[in-house]
Amino acid sequence: MANQFERFSFHPYILKAIEERGFTKPTDIQERVINATLKGTSIIGQSQTGTGKTHAYLLPIMNRLESSRGEVQAVITAPTRELANQIYQEALKIAEHFPEDGKITVRCFIGGTDKQRMIDKLKQQPQLVIGTPGRIKDLMNANALQVYTANTLVVDEADLMLDMGFIEDVDYIAARMSDKLQMLVFSATIPEKLKPFLQKYMENPKYVQVDPKQVTAQKIEHVLVPLRHRNKEKMLYDVVTSFNPYLAIIFTNTKQTADHVADDLTKKGLRVGRLHGNLSPRERRKMMKQINDLEYQYVVATDLAARGIDIEGVSHVINYELPSDLDFYVHRAGRTARAGYSGIAATIYELSDEDALNRLEKMGVTFINRDLVNGEWVEIDARNKRQIRKKKKEELDVKAQAIIKKPSKVKPGYKKRKQAELAKHKKRQRRIEARNKK
Repeated sequence: MANQFERFSFHPYILKAIEERGFTKPTDIQERVINATLKGTSIIGQSQTGTGKTHAYLLPIMNRLESSRGEVQAVITAPTRELANQIYQEALKIAEHFPEDGKITVRCFIGGTDKQRMIDKLKQQPQLVIGTPGRIKDLMNANALQVYTANTLVVDEADLMLDMGFIEDVDYIAARMSDKLQMLVFSATIPEKLKPFLQKYMENPKYVQVDPKQVTAQKIEHVLVPLRHRNKEKMLYDVVTSFNPYLAIIFTNTKQTADHVADDLTKKGLRVGRLHGNLSPRERRKMMKQINDLEYQYVVATDLAARGIDIEGVSHVINYELPSDLDFYVHRAGRTARAGYSGIAATIYELSDEDALNRLEKMGVTFINRDLVNGEWVEIDARNKRQIRKKKKEELDVKAQAIIKKPSKVKPGYKKRKQAELAKHKKRQRRIEARNKK
């Protein structure tokens, strides 16, 4: 079979849209979600960004839309305007392939846009609604948007929705939809605080968890760069210019730091954009357009850009500082090495980051240690080399102690002889290990 999506019960025009997008084989989450969604089953899908979950729900939902019904049939909610718009653009690409006598209307409702113009457009209800929960709720309260006819609700990036305080708005929307509601919830994690909401609307949902084969994409090189006693702003400038990226996203933890870093790099002559919550909706739309038009080589961003937003062509991700929630390291790194390309995720770290780096290593991130010396990248010893050496020494001691037993009768000079035997045994073990490495 040329295209494995043909196994699903899709209309020919949906298959045409899939072919146009260049998809030939479903991802793990698509494999496990599409059929269940087509049957109307409620689903909790736990997967990380970049696993193909948008099309896992978008394709079957759009396959079920009926053009003859001029009413809202499905609502898709997303926590950020950028992500909502991104889902909307994907939906439009699929909608283009609907037959002339079966065209459907897709609308995107997000904050920061003219509310009255949106109300005017709602004189005819769309079949598919995509947007942020707050704006959808506003339009419902204005009696402009009628969601009671819809029987499918998608909650995308649910854990982020919870963090940003939007779950109450989603609850408000869900409570006014069909009694026989199909709810599709997608989230990287399922926090305890999210469970009461899920239990309220979902009875025996299908639970799908897709663990990535690796914590981050295989083609990402994770580089650690020690700050030591150097100036951090200068160090960042040296790092980013030595990489000379096609497009780099530099991550900070706060809007203030993002502005400070962006201003500093701009003063040094770099083409720098910025993406964070302090930008007005109009500024954010303009910035996203400029980024996609490659007007900037560098974008300084907070974690707003780490979840779900797909910026094409990101060759490098630079962590100016590690996130306090280490799951965001994975989301940040996931902005590069997309669509089969390779990428670099570099972190400028300080001594205070040691615990966070250890935890990332336990999560499965493998770091390469490099430093910039006179403008040249050089491989350096692992930051915890002493600890590794100490741990190996302790392991050798334990093994030697286990092998060299204490005799039942101790004679004079026993301790000295035992120490000599232990030393001899450890020396032999080190020789064997060295030989095995060759």
